[in-house]
Amino acid sequence: MHDVIHRPTAIISLSARGAVIGNAIAAALTNAQLYVHEIATSDCPFPHKAFSRVTELTAELFSTTKQFVYILPCGVAVRALAPHIVHKLSDPAIAVVDVAGRWVTSLLSGHEGGANDLCLHIANTIGAEPIITTTTEAEKTIIVGVGCRKDTPAAEIESFILEVLDESGFATEDVRYLATAEIKKDEPGLVQAATALGIPLRIIAHDAIRGCTREITESSFVQEKVNLPAVAEPCALLAGSRTELICPRKAKNGVTVALARERCMW
Repeated sequence: MHDVIHRPTAIISLSARGAVIGNAIAAALTNAQLYVHEIATSDCPFPHKAFSRVTELTAELFSTTKQFVYILPCGVAVRALAPHIVHKLSDPAIAVVDVAGRWVTSLLSGHEGGANDLCLHIANTIGAEPIITTTTEAEKTIIVGVGCRKDTPAAEIESFILEVLDESGFATEDVRYLATAEIKKDEPGLVQAATALGIPLRIIAHDAIRGCTREITESSFVQEKVNLPAVAEPCALLAGSRTELICPRKAKNGVTVALARERCMW
């Protein structure tokens, strides 16, 4: 995840509305350039470069840009990229965001090229749903919801996650995401624990947690401290599709953990 934040990135939008999303994404990266179609530049207040054709811009940038974020229809991105695709080990990471910022799709070079990590980073940044179709990732169905007190050491978080997984009969290889609340997105111990475990960290927006209609164990302590009904259980449930809670909230040394499983339809 750390690597994708610093790679040269082209963020390409056809509209001023998409440029708003693009500017937010650019702010979460350290080496990004926003490109906006010339028909929308007069309505774009953010620093950007204008372009006239997606195909020409893609051709110009493809060999020197490590990541592309297209804020436009997938079909447009595919047609622009098609003549330049060579191999998953050398092609840039490609993510596509819809203009309403609902979804982020890992389109090309997902695992090897870092598009899956880029997709999740963008989703966490703008509060969108990450769409990752890599088979090895899609086969993982366990989501670990995690809450912790401020400045909890990474070792304590990691140890308790492993303990709860083991007690429930699972290993880290079964886990698709760690999931936590927006307020904890930069919590050092939690970020470090996710890195050490090799599990992506999914951030759930506060509004989504407050609007969760699933049955959860509410916490008066969490309500008082961060104005949320709970963290571990709703985050585990909200971070996936067709989820069911299989291990209710457990707590130890200021860390809370809950497990949810995604139900496969086929």
